[in-house]
Amino acid sequence: MHFLFQSAVRFGITLTDHQLEVFRLYLEELWSWNRKFNLTGLEDRNRMVIELFLDSLLPSPFLPEEGDLLDVGTGAGFPGLPLKIHCSLRTTYLLEPNSKKVSFLRQVIRVTGLKGVETIKNHVEHLPGEVQYDMVTARALAEFGKSLECCAPRVKQGGLLVLYLGARAEDHLKESRRLVAGHHLKVTKTLSYALPGKGSERHTVIFRKQPEGI
Repeated sequence: MHFLFQSAVRFGITLTDHQLEVFRLYLEELWSWNRKFNLTGLEDRNRMVIELFLDSLLPSPFLPEEGDLLDVGTGAGFPGLPLKIHCSLRTTYLLEPNSKKVSFLRQVIRVTGLKGVETIKNHVEHLPGEVQYDMVTARALAEFGKSLECCAPRVKQGGLLVLYLGARAEDHLKESRRLVAGHHLKVTKTLSYALPGKGSERHTVIFRKQPEGI
């Protein structure tokens, strides 16, 4: 996990020994389960550390340290679990419809001893009622417009929506300006970065939900 520590420091994120140990346990489970169930499509530990753990962590310093967070379509726990590990006071809900992935997530929670994190086996469209969250995250969920439609209604007024948009973030934002405004969202932060060993620039966008009429 020294590789993760060094890489995170380059982006202004410091991880404690305890956090690195939790990431180590997470990686061991991910490596083991991935060989049976192909949870991620990655077959190299270093790539898992950089493309999954580190990438998920990068917006963390710009998010509240406390509050409830819904990670939509979390898959094998990204970005929800890394964000939880970095700030343990975030009450985290991992939303995932796939049974095998939910079983994996529950195993990781057991092995790491993480508290204040729950799995929800469901699709975001089928969540009951009008429940909303301080933070909603989505990474590799769907195309930009669909991600907005699914996730924006679950963000509290004044809360944050965090979308990991890859290389075409600027195009997506321009093409969907009306859709963004229609959900009362305003871009508050765009993170543009290249991961270690990767040439292409990536973008993660943080939106704040405005009161209606603004």
